[in-house]
Amino acid sequence: MAGRFQIVGLGEALFDVFPDAQVLGGAPLNVAVHAHQLAAPRGGAGIVVSRVGQDALGDQVIAELQRRGMTTEHVQRDPDRDTGKVYVGSDARGQPTFEIASDVAWDWVQFDFDAEEVAQRCEAVCFGTLAQRNAQSRNTIYRFLDTARRAFRMFDVNLRQNFYDRAIVQRSCESSNIVKLNDQELPVVAKLLALPGDGPEKQIAALIKRYALRMVVLTRGAAGTVIHTPTDRVQGEPVSYPSAPGADAVGAGDACAAAILLGLVQRWPLEKVVALANHAGAFVASQPGATPALPESILKMVG
Repeated sequence: MAGRFQIVGLGEALFDVFPDAQVLGGAPLNVAVHAHQLAAPRGGAGIVVSRVGQDALGDQVIAELQRRGMTTEHVQRDPDRDTGKVYVGSDARGQPTFEIASDVAWDWVQFDFDAEEVAQRCEAVCFGTLAQRNAQSRNTIYRFLDTARRAFRMFDVNLRQNFYDRAIVQRSCESSNIVKLNDQELPVVAKLLALPGDGPEKQIAALIKRYALRMVVLTRGAAGTVIHTPTDRVQGEPVSYPSAPGADAVGAGDACAAAILLGLVQRWPLEKVVALANHAGAFVASQPGATPALPESILKMVG
């Protein structure tokens, strides 16, 4: 068993291809990597449940996770399809853009014995919309979530290109007890689900009520994260770190998600949870790549 408690990233494992580098990525993998950094000092582990090709990039995924001290027993190998790639650019506002390769290994994740076992014992799992673009992985995600009923189940919306629709968003909300989304995704989700209300607060309240959620996490870039529950609203202080050369925003939301799940698993007060989330997200946004090593100052916040 890979740790006393386990936080799972369920879905895509791939390489983000930048103009000058290839970096390990995929939102669920990023969440698991950051969760592992935060959880390991307390005896926990981040777990990747995904699928890669039997190719050189797949070997690199395995090697990189092992280098970080993570188990790879739940990363399946596909003999017929390549490891996924996402070509990353940026828009006029400096926000990342993505061109995502199709019909790759993570489109075909199987709900095998190993996946079922980790679903039964994990304390938290994070999943998104992208890995649901293919029926095989989509069905595996739902079976995993149905099995992981005792866990915190975070639907991290992560809308990408046209790889989502109303049915996927609705089923994902129904299968989760936490929804995380950013301030650009909220109006899209509100329109898809026909949520009542003319602003973020009312739309989030409607989302919580309709799907009986424990919380909705709204990320707002440099303005920081807000946690909404059925009875409360918790907002941390915005945080910033000096930007390193080549910094990009890829992975910042995934670090935030990992921090929130870690805090919930540890039964922290929400004020402490959102503080860690803001620090982790802001630091990753100040660095190149989606999964930089978190500094000691953030790791000490875990205690």
